[in-house]
Amino acid sequence: MKIPTWRRAVIKVGSALIAPDGKGCSSKYLLAIARFINECRERGQEVVLVSSGSVAAGRHHFKFDENKPIPVVLKKAMAAVGQSHVMESWSRFFDFPCAQVLMTHDDLRDRERYISIRNSVNTLIEQGIMPIANENDALATDDLKVGDNDNLAAMVATVVDADALFICSDIDGLYDKDPNKHSDATLIPEVETIDQSIYALAGGSASAVGTGGMRTKVEAAEKATAHGIDTYILNGRKGSMFEILLRNENPGTLFHARENPLSNKKHWLRHTLIAQGELLVNSKTVEALRHGGESLLTTGIVDVQGNFDRGDAVLVRNAGNTETVAKGICRYSSHELLHLKGQSDTDIAELFGYSPLSEVIHRDDLMLWSKA
Repeated sequence: MKIPTWRRAVIKVGSALIAPDGKGCSSKYLLAIARFINECRERGQEVVLVSSGSVAAGRHHFKFDENKPIPVVLKKAMAAVGQSHVMESWSRFFDFPCAQVLMTHDDLRDRERYISIRNSVNTLIEQGIMPIANENDALATDDLKVGDNDNLAAMVATVVDADALFICSDIDGLYDKDPNKHSDATLIPEVETIDQSIYALAGGSASAVGTGGMRTKVEAAEKATAHGIDTYILNGRKGSMFEILLRNENPGTLFHARENPLSNKKHWLRHTLIAQGELLVNSKTVEALRHGGESLLTTGIVDVQGNFDRGDAVLVRNAGNTETVAKGICRYSSHELLHLKGQSDTDIAELFGYSPLSEVIHRDDLMLWSKA
């Protein structure tokens, strides 16, 4: 099967490929990937690399009990040491410059910093420099982490408007059952639509050094395909897979891009921002949002759940059945909305002596969910 042509791709390489024994970077699997990248660039195709492995690359410098979980603060220190090793390991394969781009989820969910990352990466590519992105594990806290580089790669792919995302794994692709347990498991070469049946096929991670299993790869594929990006899961341990790709053939599982992708901002709202709370609204408001293209007003809010600040993302749910209706950027804090919910402009002016913005979430900052 011939695969769709692409102009710009993001290639994600996991810890199990970079440091397969967990004791520093190894060229064992990286050489074939590097050859693929070099050939793509010779063809005029642009590549952004998302590379895991900083913790695995740095851990052999530290003394710790192998039989106990590694403390978070020690993992951060390992990442700080290992990141330079990862960059050095990749750079030696190329005769063109590489640039390190470190980020956290906080950078991606802040619209100004999101655009800044976009501009910086695009400038690097225009100058012939290959960006190598990774999560800033040395500094990121739990609430600021993406958590796995499969989803980070999908986010990076949307930031840079890539045409293709290649997720290099230690498995050939998505199977109809777990190939580690079932000898008759069959590889699924194409997925047109990602639904619950596809998620049901995704198991856990068999890797001892990585954090992402098949589920995170399917999550990443859902994010990327929603933005119009064809996404592939392939076995990065087999150099022959990249020869197949160079023949424009599919060596693993191809998740086809959606025909009507979300706009960049709508995609950012739905797939990058993490909801910090919920607004329950009445049925009349649900109809106005879905069919009238309206903004969310204070009058339609029945209840406020969670603690959030102005500018945070929140979910909008139907108070009648708790169905998710939308996600958006809220103009008020949860504390303010507890007093303003259900009130009209006139009521608020009489009660509190001022007239606030009636729009809690402007329609331009609202991403609607399709009706189940």
